[in-house]
Amino acid sequence: MQPDGGKMPWGGLLEQIEKDFGSYNKFRDEFVESAISIFGSGWVWLVLKPEEKKLSILRTSNAVCPLVWRDIPIISLDMWEHAYYLDYKDNREKYANTFMNHLVSWHAATARIVRAQAFVNLGEPKVPVA
Repeated sequence: MQPDGGKMPWGGLLEQIEKDFGSYNKFRDEFVESAISIFGSGWVWLVLKPEEKKLSILRTSNAVCPLVWRDIPIISLDMWEHAYYLDYKDNREKYANTFMNHLVSWHAATARIVRAQAFVNLGEPKVPVA
């Protein structure tokens, strides 16, 4: 998270999202829907899948991390009750939308995907260092 976060990713990260999801809006909608559809506690992740060389959205229960499947985390959203209940009660959709609209750090996501290139050849587009 970052102050003045949210908004849109840019450059190579945006191009990769558009390539793998069709558009930023489709990605965003799928990410929020994945977050609110978690039963119980867990996480929603944007990951880089090394074998497929593409971005994907994963849901995990409890404390499972995508590293166990060799996926590389790019962004994550905590869907445990302690993360949202005091501010949003049971309105998980509002919490997930607030994260995407105001909090997600695309600077950090860009830095993570650049580091992931050391392990995975994404090919075009090249993601610029922020």
